[in-house]
Amino acid sequence: MVKSTRHAKYELYYHTVFVPKYRRSHPTGKTKERLETIFAEICENKDLELAESEVMPDHVHLFIGSPPKNAPSLIVNWVKGISARKYNQRYDDRVKWTRSYYVGTAGSASKGAVEQYIAEQEGGKE
Repeated sequence: MVKSTRHAKYELYYHTVFVPKYRRSHPTGKTKERLETIFAEICENKDLELAESEVMPDHVHLFIGSPPKNAPSLIVNWVKGISARKYNQRYDDRVKWTRSYYVGTAGSASKGAVEQYIAEQEGGKE
């Protein structure tokens, strides 16, 4: 769904993947549920849309929608840093993430959507 800010229309989604440090911890069971809750909290606080989240035993997949003002690297740093900090403050077991991550873009800009945007601009709408 196309969203808007004061000066932009956008449909930006990022697929991010990151792994636990040393791949030793296996986020399953309660840990998995706790992490999914924390990821949702972070996205809500940062005005991001958490479209999908999947915590696997050896990695995490997140599909996050964001306004264009947020760089993909910033979003990943927020999610990894804040989630580790919140999790480690709340629970006895520890979560640590590696420094590396994958991020890919996903979105749809069909010919019709671009033509509609141009038509709206010609009509004086902003």
